[in-house]
Amino acid sequence: MFASPRVRALVDEMTVAEKLGQLQIVFRPRADDAAKLVREGIGSVFWPRSAAATNALQRVAVEETRLGVPLLVGLDVIHGQRTIAPVPLAQAASFDPVTVERLARLAATEARSGGANWTFSPMLDVSRDPRWGRAVEGFGEDVHLTAEMGRAMVRGYQGASLAAPDAIAATAKHFVAYGQPEGGRDYDAADVSEHRLRNVHLEPFRAAVDAGTASVMASFNTVAGRPMHANRRLLTGVLKEEWGFDGVVVGDADGVRNLIPHGVAADLADAVRLAYSAGLDIEMGGTPGELDPSVLAPERLAPARIDDAVTRVLALKEALGLFDDPYVPEADERIEPTDDSRRMVREAAARACVLLKNDGTLPLREPRRVLLTGPYAESTDHLGAWTQSFAAPARSIADELRERRPEVDVRVVPGVGFLDDDVSGIADAVAAARDADVVVLLAGEPSSLSGEAASRSDLRLPGRQADLIRAIAATATPFAVVLENGRPLVVADWIDDAPTVLEAWHGGTEASAAIVDVLLGDADPAGRLPMSFPRSAGQVPVYYAHERTGRPAATGGTLTETSADVGLHGPDNVHEKYTSKYLDLELGPQFAFGHGSGYASFAHGRPRLDREEVALGEVEGGARLTITIDATNTSDRRGDEVLLVFVEDVVASIAPPVRRLVAFERRTLDAGETATFSFEIGERELGFWATDAAGARFAVEPGLFRLHVGPTLERTQAVELRVSGRPASITTLEGDPR
Repeated sequence: MFASPRVRALVDEMTVAEKLGQLQIVFRPRADDAAKLVREGIGSVFWPRSAAATNALQRVAVEETRLGVPLLVGLDVIHGQRTIAPVPLAQAASFDPVTVERLARLAATEARSGGANWTFSPMLDVSRDPRWGRAVEGFGEDVHLTAEMGRAMVRGYQGASLAAPDAIAATAKHFVAYGQPEGGRDYDAADVSEHRLRNVHLEPFRAAVDAGTASVMASFNTVAGRPMHANRRLLTGVLKEEWGFDGVVVGDADGVRNLIPHGVAADLADAVRLAYSAGLDIEMGGTPGELDPSVLAPERLAPARIDDAVTRVLALKEALGLFDDPYVPEADERIEPTDDSRRMVREAAARACVLLKNDGTLPLREPRRVLLTGPYAESTDHLGAWTQSFAAPARSIADELRERRPEVDVRVVPGVGFLDDDVSGIADAVAAARDADVVVLLAGEPSSLSGEAASRSDLRLPGRQADLIRAIAATATPFAVVLENGRPLVVADWIDDAPTVLEAWHGGTEASAAIVDVLLGDADPAGRLPMSFPRSAGQVPVYYAHERTGRPAATGGTLTETSADVGLHGPDNVHEKYTSKYLDLELGPQFAFGHGSGYASFAHGRPRLDREEVALGEVEGGARLTITIDATNTSDRRGDEVLLVFVEDVVASIAPPVRRLVAFERRTLDAGETATFSFEIGERELGFWATDAAGARFAVEPGLFRLHVGPTLERTQAVELRVSGRPASITTLEGDPR
């Protein structure tokens, strides 16, 4: 951010103590304590829960401090403020960045109306371990999908101008590799190679920086032994110097203090010195009185580094328009959802639904008697992780269905006990199922089982829900399982017994209405999985874009175009002993990344590439190729189709991923309509980060590429592209003539 004369003058006038105050954000104290801290110079606070309370604190900062510097007011607006949208993982399942941007704009509008001007979102951690509870807060296992959804969310939060009354500052978090903790345990170490760091974990953050994110949050984990809150190479060397990020780097809650138990700092003063020297600009948490201004003494911290941090903070405040008008109109605070906001999150929740399998039970065909059972039949726990107490609540699915279809006999066998070891309700559910036309079994995991500090070693449905599913299956009554959860689950113990399964995630304030829309066929559940569902927790991590192995578990132990070692193999391959696999599991995940369908059916033409060969110099010079494919809605209903484009680098100087998503699009087609999907392919899609002792650079290597296009990973067609020419010098294996 550009440092204006006003900002530079303020920095020059500040005392050391005033600078220290600008570099801290404190957790929510009582109102009197908050006002006292602001008078003492604290520069950032957490939202005090109303526009009036926020204005009161801003008034203290502006009118009762020496320099009158307004406050940054932060809040964890993760997937909504008052009107709660689907959790971010569900938003990713929509494969629709436009929806994600609109939801972020709604959240920003509601939050800014109450005085919050800074959110700690989006989470851009590529997560390939569903045991990690915070997978719910991100966009799944894929680099490109995470980057695109992150860009959309940043645009939605920040709009065209941060000073607008419906904009808040976004925070790209958690920088970096937080989504790959050892054992899936939150806060744990991440030991990643420079190759993996560059090609996977850094890319979504680079995209967010390109999109103009106002701040970036350091992560709790270590990377190669160095805690991120003290990682100068990444916070300063990559983020600020290489990428040119000129915004604010904020610590995570007590992340600076955590450098002491990490074992790299002797005490709090030492931790602060390490963190600010590494490139941190704002410390989150703690008590300002604990830190003596001498911690910023020149012999401890370079004055230029402190002035840089303060400049970044003040520049953000100026960009938000706070120096000109720090207050919000209290009469305009958005406390209750509007009809438009409810409609928006309802449509989003339906678009996030993924039809995992369907024997025709869904959509429901005018049943007379419907049994709802399972823990989510009458539950209102649909909001998901990371929602506040002031969020608009959800209704129950039973109430929603009864209201929408009063002519239908909706019966309910309550299922709260199914989340525990209580089996007493199973007999009642079975008896009711035998007397019903159709059963909708609403299963899942409570919101409290996902999110921060919610890692799970067992990814199966909690309690006796699997027993309930198998018991209902034994009645032979048609039934569908609807899952509400915040992470991929292990469903192997019951999936073959369930003829129809709908993944609905935690859908937010209007989740029940959206689920009923899908059940009745008023909405098309055409989402795709943003994260693979493993067959067993012991199989984790399992993800589609894994690197090739020298002994792939494919038919005959060789790679083919159809198998490509992407988890598309049958159980017969397990008998190839000396290949990469588990002896006691079928190959691949239960459901792969990108899996899903919908109620409408589609036929696809052959993909067409406008050029089959291109010179390397043209690609490096910005040339773009176009791949097109026709899709026809062959059903008698309107529906959505999602098309995915994957790149396969056939021979490279490093072992490449078997496939890598580079483009996607979702469209709605009328019955009988044909549409042409078009995707551009160029340097960014074909290249990778080459890393060696000299550093890292982005490179495209000449050779053969296959572009796989289709509605799912399992159903693609391939076209070939050859990039001709000699590569620039890339250090590869010693003696490699390339």
